[in-house]
Amino acid sequence: MLKIKDIPCVILAGGFGTRLSEETINKPKPLVEIGQFPIIWHIMKLYSYYGVRKFIISCGYKSNLVKDFFVNYQNYSNDILIDLQNNSKKIISKKSEEWEIILSDTGLSTNTGGRILNIKKYLKKNEIFFCTYGDGVSNINLKKLLNTHLKHNKIATLSAVKPYGRFGELKIENSLVKIFKEKINIKPTYINGGFFVFSKKIFNFIKNKNSSLEEQTLTELSRNKQLAAFKHNGFWSAMDNVRDMRYLNELWNDNKAEWKIWD
Repeated sequence: MLKIKDIPCVILAGGFGTRLSEETINKPKPLVEIGQFPIIWHIMKLYSYYGVRKFIISCGYKSNLVKDFFVNYQNYSNDILIDLQNNSKKIISKKSEEWEIILSDTGLSTNTGGRILNIKKYLKKNEIFFCTYGDGVSNINLKKLLNTHLKHNKIATLSAVKPYGRFGELKIENSLVKIFKEKINIKPTYINGGFFVFSKKIFNFIKNKNSSLEEQTLTELSRNKQLAAFKHNGFWSAMDNVRDMRYLNELWNDNKAEWKIWD
């Protein structure tokens, strides 16, 4: 029987994050922090909550910093006793994660589909895998996402989300504002939420390092009726720009982070 703990999760963490350049000039976007920890940690905590233990992180831009974070994870997440006289170090708190992580450098300019193609060698024969971007958080039910994939038996299943509008609404008549509503929640049509389940057959739809997951692979799968959708109507947000970063940090600091479903 397929167990979620045996299913790896691929995280695409190699992009330049140009729309968040204020932060990404010094670090890759997956390391931009929400609260105390980078957004990639929040994403992995969600998967870990549902039992996922194996992660393959597809690195690119400033990959050395991503590797450094996980190599030194125990130092970053625990209290440390440093004895300068004896040149010794001891971790004195016991925070840890049951994660097995492969950090794969998939190239600086590789496209999203190409980054997935690059990690094929780390997957077992006929293995299905989760996949997500390194810049989005959600309270999506990953077990239901997986069950949808297994039920429809397609090559790929994506999450369909309706992000809440975080902007005010104006109704204008004859150049006069008739209605002013600040920060109301308006749900648009469904969009790709970036939480996927793929079978290894997806590699038949990725040509090379320049292949785009969104513009080529998923489009072709849809034409071939091999793309299923799981509708998620809960919280979802991507960190595309500084406004998004501030919004997510505000939610976290106010204890309103709906994606935090772990203890």
